[in-house]
Amino acid sequence: MATRYVHTNIIAKDWKKLSQFYQKVLHCKPINQNRDLKGEWLDKLTGIPSVHIQGEHLLLPDYSEDHPTLEIFSYSQEEHNSSKKINHLGFSHLAFEVDDVRGTLKEIILEGGGQLGEVVEAAYPDNIKATFVYAKDIEGNIIELQSWQKI
Repeated sequence: MATRYVHTNIIAKDWKKLSQFYQKVLHCKPINQNRDLKGEWLDKLTGIPSVHIQGEHLLLPDYSEDHPTLEIFSYSQEEHNSSKKINHLGFSHLAFEVDDVRGTLKEIILEGGGQLGEVVEAAYPDNIKATFVYAKDIEGNIIELQSWQKI
């Protein structure tokens, strides 16, 4: 079988609440792949004794039922880290192309998320205008919103 991208995982304090945020604001859809995982195999896989993971998979907007998904999990044992910043090493952010960057940003803020930096517009070749902003979901994960328009 050829390689294919399957999912991105977010570890949440409250997977149900974070899942609802992504469904409401960014139009992700549950695909009935709820998880309630525990057992020796999972302890070995994670290296965490007596671990218990719960969560679900959300279909990303504008994709078929066959993936990729956003996997949102909560662990019975949480590991807290410092706040996320755009220039931290490792995974940085999720990006969503939206029709209205400013409108989607307002929805994110109304639902308890936040804004990181300013909304900017940039000119690209072939008379393309891009609009960008970095936002944060309700648990501080960074989301890039982008829009592309022919001018």
